[in-house]
Amino acid sequence: MANPLLFSSRGSVPLTDTKNHSGAPAYGLSDRAALAQIALTGCLNGTFYATPQDQLTEVLDLCRRLPATYIGQTAVLARQQGHMKDLPALLLAVLAARPTEHDRAVLDRVWDLVIDNGKMLRNFVQIVRSGVTGRRSLGSRPKRLVRRWLATRTADELLRASVGANPSLADVIKMVHPKPETAAERATFGYLVGRPYDVGQLPEPLADYEVWKAQALAGNVAEAAVPRVPFQKLTSLPLPTSVWTRIAQDAGWQMTRMNLRTFARHGVFEDPALVDLVARRLRSPQAIRRARVFPYQLLQAWRMAGDLPEAIQEALHDALELAVANVPPLKGRVAICPDVSGSMSSPVTGWRPGATTAVRYIDVAGLLAATFLRQTRDALVLPFEHRVVDVRLERRDTVMTNAEKLASIGGGGTACSAPLKRLAQRNERVDLVVLVSDNESWCDAKRPWGSSGTETMAAWAKVKKRNPHAKLVCIDIQPYPTTQAKSRADVLNVGGFSDAVFGTIAAFLDGRHTGEHLVARIEEVVLPE
Repeated sequence: MANPLLFSSRGSVPLTDTKNHSGAPAYGLSDRAALAQIALTGCLNGTFYATPQDQLTEVLDLCRRLPATYIGQTAVLARQQGHMKDLPALLLAVLAARPTEHDRAVLDRVWDLVIDNGKMLRNFVQIVRSGVTGRRSLGSRPKRLVRRWLATRTADELLRASVGANPSLADVIKMVHPKPETAAERATFGYLVGRPYDVGQLPEPLADYEVWKAQALAGNVAEAAVPRVPFQKLTSLPLPTSVWTRIAQDAGWQMTRMNLRTFARHGVFEDPALVDLVARRLRSPQAIRRARVFPYQLLQAWRMAGDLPEAIQEALHDALELAVANVPPLKGRVAICPDVSGSMSSPVTGWRPGATTAVRYIDVAGLLAATFLRQTRDALVLPFEHRVVDVRLERRDTVMTNAEKLASIGGGGTACSAPLKRLAQRNERVDLVVLVSDNESWCDAKRPWGSSGTETMAAWAKVKKRNPHAKLVCIDIQPYPTTQAKSRADVLNVGGFSDAVFGTIAAFLDGRHTGEHLVARIEEVVLPE
């Protein structure tokens, strides 16, 4: 008898080569693809299947096997396009601990592209000082880079960077001992670390804030102009409603979204004119575009706005519609398959004490599916757990309505093959299938890994018999290094849930991306000399 592993009637189904976190057969991503996946989606907090330590160990192991240039390119893409914080700082800390001059030169080249604000600077210092990358001291080169960062910031930037602790900006300054070149720099650093300084030499933003703070503590700020300082510098002060009203009037889009409940708590929304102003700001197309807001952030804000004025709730609803309006429509017949199983109940930022978001992966999956449904003329939605869950969605309903309907299903095991089997059984015609999942399929695992392909790939082979030109996109919204569908010309594995995912899929359909598109995007990053 011929070898059944080589001459299978199941079609072109590659053998599995590893197990996923649930212990089921899967395909392992290459080292480069695995680091890309974690860097663009990872939160370094607990997920349904992985602890924070699991994710950290995985990143460090991958970095040991990868060249410094690729690590640096990954950090740049994760920060600049993925808008990630912890992972890019960790990758730079890895470079700082590596032994060769080439490694340290790469750190120099990517520093300014990644450490672009005070939060990123403090993250980097915190990670290095923790010792997880092999050393606890900053070292001469990182100290020089930190001093350069401090010397090239404006007074406004340093004031913004002074928000936060563990370490604080004052801690960082004390670690690296910057040498002030001017009287203003000497006064600024003295002010930031709590040492004596010449008040007359303070830059204007710092001096104005100190004068205003003294007035606030004396209860005399009713008419004084509110300084343009970080929001956190204001919240700890005893401010009357009239001042909070002026703060709300001047706030930017993101600051408004993040502090709606703060404004309500301080009586801002008792003024109908302020309610109208904030609502108009929230639904402003130009402001939404400038803010680069993630749709799930709007979903989170809307969920927390239940007791806010109705006009604010409606504005958030409208803002989400506007945020997805620029999503490129997909051509042809599209099957959208959101995972609604139990493991999708994890919060998108992972579990962390005191800071866990209310938005879950199932909310993101529902949001993505509802967005695809809105922007695609010929779409079929197949939510799945261990089987396909029948649910009726109306394309004309709002994205928020359909997202909430999908997210309310929730529960059960995971079988990524279920929607593909449904398509094959019904002999459906499709041009594109989009799976939105954590890829931790286990209900459909029938054989040990290495003895066959996944059920997902076997079911995809059957779909392809009816639709030879169809393509499969697997959106992995948790940072695991395995997949149920092996990347190839007709299969794209993509991580993350930002707006960029829609353009990536459109490029894949047009033949401008390969199966491991993230690796290609990272390798295209040009580092400064």
